[in-house]
Amino acid sequence: MQSESESESEAEPLGGAPGGAARVGAARAGSRPSRGARLRALVEWTLLGLLVGVVTGSASALFLALLELATNTRVAFPSLVFALPLAGLGIGALYARLGDSIRAGNNLVIDTIHDDGPELPLRMAPMVLVGTVLTHLFGGSAGREGTAVQMGASLADALAHRLRISSSTRRDLIAAGVAGGFGSVFGTPVAGAIFGLEFVVLGRIEYRALVPALVASVVGDLTTRAWGIEHVHYPVPPALELSVVLLLKWSAFAAVVALVSALFIELTHFLKRQGELRLPSLPLRMFVGGLLVVLLWQLSGTADYLGLGVPTIVRSFSDPGLPALTFAAKLLFTAVTLGAGFIGGEVTPLFFIGAALGNLLARVLDLPLELAAGVGLAATFACASNTPLALSVMAVELLGGAVFPHVVIVCVLAYVMSGHRSIYPAQRLVRDKAGRPVERPLALRELSLLRRARGSEDARDSDPSDPPPSSR
Repeated sequence: MQSESESESEAEPLGGAPGGAARVGAARAGSRPSRGARLRALVEWTLLGLLVGVVTGSASALFLALLELATNTRVAFPSLVFALPLAGLGIGALYARLGDSIRAGNNLVIDTIHDDGPELPLRMAPMVLVGTVLTHLFGGSAGREGTAVQMGASLADALAHRLRISSSTRRDLIAAGVAGGFGSVFGTPVAGAIFGLEFVVLGRIEYRALVPALVASVVGDLTTRAWGIEHVHYPVPPALELSVVLLLKWSAFAAVVALVSALFIELTHFLKRQGELRLPSLPLRMFVGGLLVVLLWQLSGTADYLGLGVPTIVRSFSDPGLPALTFAAKLLFTAVTLGAGFIGGEVTPLFFIGAALGNLLARVLDLPLELAAGVGLAATFACASNTPLALSVMAVELLGGAVFPHVVIVCVLAYVMSGHRSIYPAQRLVRDKAGRPVERPLALRELSLLRRARGSEDARDSDPSDPPPSSR
């Protein structure tokens, strides 16, 4: 059981945060920080969050405008997709020459926040923006969250270093940059704030950055809208009362979501590992990946699985005739695209996969189509990223309050069922999903290596997703 002093130290921001000197002085005096010190800290955090929000919101506005232009151009000139292998060759050459230090993307951001690593290179923002826009221009199946998060984090870190703030405040400001980028690119400010705090450590929210993250996300969203950017509007599902039968249906729904999310994660990581092993050259790997996407496009006979796929996401809410394997096709297109090294995020493709899967499960389980598509949209990404709270709130911001109890149930169940895996292998684990402590904060990528090293004999004796429990 924690002592009172230990609980207080964990609940408060680190000493280097705004107002830190006042807190240290109060601690030495044996008293809590004064009301004036807390007010000063709140004002300082608000100002820093506002600054990050304006910067990240403006960056997201530019990115979304360019992304819309790229998507409209590709739709108008479908033959551009044939040039995806050449685009991969060019993007790969650019990253091989200038992007070695930023290639880890979102995982680099997580490592920096957790370990107080070196300054995130400022060139991360323009390079990920250009790489993502080119990926979409030529038809790669990728998202936009990764770009927004990386731009927000690198810009926030640049501000932190130029303002010469403390290391703990810097980490919180990077989290605020993540929140500002995520919230502004999707138009979901509250979910953006929670995501910025939830995605670093699996199963734990870092509350110390709550104020700057919330301010940055809200201001970022307002800034993006002020630049004239409009976000996608989804159908609002009808209200539906919970019942025992409905809970059983949602449990089955969550199990399928967990299975599909795990398949997406494992396939994407497998393709990336195999590509790096067999084709060490990034430009060549992306060239081959581009060829595979073009081949899949030709075999499928439709462009629905290229780019973001927003029209199909919206269609999933209303079309009971959507092909049953639509979710599987998008999963394959996206795993090949990202596994090859193309730039972009996973959120919107996972929205696509989840909404299409929800469309299918609505017909199988006799659920309202709009509600199942909306729950699937949020729960699939929540499960793949280990962020059930952020995505539950995001579903409410996108789809209205009627979805809330249903999406929370499915997000939490799918999160627990999916095991210790993530689209972000740098996520830290301090307690496993059964609540058991681990000996030290463990990155999921380390856990994956331990799991593979354990071999098939140990895998038969225990859950292969279990981390090593604490010996204490």
